[in-house]
Amino acid sequence: MTTPDIWQKSSYSGGGQGDACVEIAHRRAHIAVRDSKSPARATLTFPTGAFAPFIESVKSPTRKATSAP
Repeated sequence: MTTPDIWQKSSYSGGGQGDACVEIAHRRAHIAVRDSKSPARATLTFPTGAFAPFIESVKSPTRKATSAP
């Protein structure tokens, strides 16, 4: 039997109030991210070591948008 995920709301989403926020769940070898408005839909899943660099790249003011080919 697997342990259910414990989802945590982002502190940047209105203090965790309401349902318009991003949630994360720490799993054994990765971190899952979901939209709290649609919790049954697919999640973004990152290896544990890749999550912090992903967050830093999102916060980076020098990040450049790219378009798909």
